[in-house]
Amino acid sequence: MDARVFDKRKLPSRHVTEGPERAPHRSYLYAMGLTREEIHQPLVGVASCWNEAAPCNISLMRQAQAVKKGVATAGGTPREFCTITVTDGMAMGHQGMKSSLVSREVIADSVELTMRGHCYDALVGVAGCDKSLPGMMMAMLRLNVPSIFIYGGSILPGSFRGQPVTVQDLFEAVGRFSVGKISAEDLDELETVACPSAGACGAQFTANTMATVSEAIGLALPYSAGAPAPYEIRDRFCETAGETVMELLGRKIRPRDIVTRKALENAAAVVAATGGSTNGALHIPAIAHEAGIDFDLFAVAEVFERTPYIADLKPSGRYVAKDMFEAGGIPLLMKTLLDHGFLHGDCLTVTGRSMAENLARVKWNPDQDVIRPANKPIHPTGGIVGLKGNLAPDGAIVKVAGIDQDKLTFEGPALCFDSEEACFEAVSKRRYQPGCVLVIRYEGPRGGPGMREMLSTTAAIYGQGMGNKVALITDGRFSGATRGFCVGHVGPEAAVGGPIALLRDGDIIRLDALQRTIELRVSDEELARRRKTWAPRPTEFGSGALYKYAEVVGPARYGAVTHPGAAGETQCYADV
Repeated sequence: MDARVFDKRKLPSRHVTEGPERAPHRSYLYAMGLTREEIHQPLVGVASCWNEAAPCNISLMRQAQAVKKGVATAGGTPREFCTITVTDGMAMGHQGMKSSLVSREVIADSVELTMRGHCYDALVGVAGCDKSLPGMMMAMLRLNVPSIFIYGGSILPGSFRGQPVTVQDLFEAVGRFSVGKISAEDLDELETVACPSAGACGAQFTANTMATVSEAIGLALPYSAGAPAPYEIRDRFCETAGETVMELLGRKIRPRDIVTRKALENAAAVVAATGGSTNGALHIPAIAHEAGIDFDLFAVAEVFERTPYIADLKPSGRYVAKDMFEAGGIPLLMKTLLDHGFLHGDCLTVTGRSMAENLARVKWNPDQDVIRPANKPIHPTGGIVGLKGNLAPDGAIVKVAGIDQDKLTFEGPALCFDSEEACFEAVSKRRYQPGCVLVIRYEGPRGGPGMREMLSTTAAIYGQGMGNKVALITDGRFSGATRGFCVGHVGPEAAVGGPIALLRDGDIIRLDALQRTIELRVSDEELARRRKTWAPRPTEFGSGALYKYAEVVGPARYGAVTHPGAAGETQCYADV
């Protein structure tokens, strides 16, 4: 594309590159080797979440170079920068997980500040691990400059004595080891082979769930979110993204043109269809919030209820992201949903075409069994269910993919813990009974703070062979790798006096995923008496990022967001 078609007088970068008063600014650009032509071209931010914390992010810097090549080829000037990532697999099961959800806001904020401070005109965001995906997409909606999202790709499956394995198997192996089902030698061998390459966790955990969302919501190029990190085709997707963002800039197509209510419904539909992570019900409302669209947990759950579960993916099924990509990718999944009326085809995407136009040439692949036809699903309703009742007036969420239909109700006495550590210790020492409902509270967005995931605890329960014999509820979150009757996002959370704070050991709780209810068998009068003696708990953090987060974060129902979003906006960055 010829850079001369761009009128810099209408682009944010004019504030740092145009006119005699910007000579000092231009001198900095010359110092980095830019030519006069490059300085006066559009400046495109290329943001990546590269770090050396985990394999999820290790390939992102290389992919960012391919994006930059595409931007330059199309007449733009790429400006690379990095932001943070907190990798959930490393943070899981200890205090580090309090930083995970908070990092989503820091990622969005830091991308916003970098773009604002340097007046970049467009954005390509490259992300690999759980919270970095929604964080990057949130920044795109907040800034509303032409943007494309690129997923860094999934890890390849490991092999343990001839059987494919993922990191989920390791978390569950810890539980098996605690009850003597595997030896220390087996555990040691498994940990050395479970993660054989760069890339995010390979099953339909949070990273791959949100990668699927990126295509369905229209912010990612078709097929780009499915290719594993080691595949060379990733560089082609990245280069094409760089070229395409320049087309979006020329055509003035912005993220809020793409992310409409229908697009958000498409995003929720693919989460349900793939039996994806319950975190989708947290991140989709947060993305909607940045666009000024009211799309809360109940709106997401409504889509879940009407969407068939059709992808046989781990942790509930047999396959991983690599398998779905090779069977036909996310477009194959969306094509069958579209053909059978479960997807909106008229939504605009970053290709400049509608979703239906993108999928027009996708042919059904009869030689694969990763994805079922939408009219012949694994189950007629989605793999995730929203719940509501006197224990969760603001809603809760449970993944039912992989749970037998005759086990979608559960009733039992509460066994209450005020932190994940306390519950994990009880589980490790088998201080619980079959039939109970384990309750982990004060782990919500404000109470944690940070709304930790509970994978270490749920995986230990499953590894002990108790996954279908107990239930677990929390005002915190679950990993996409969690399986069993595990209810998260219970709201209002305990820290603000939600009913979960008033629970006592022995209270009878009934969970019904068929009727979408979560009920406490305690009278309103008794709860009122308990409320009189309840008092808020002081936070563990008196300063720092977690303190700031706890002071401003909102409820999980609306995405656990920290600012008013587009509804409170007085001027959009793209129009400065």
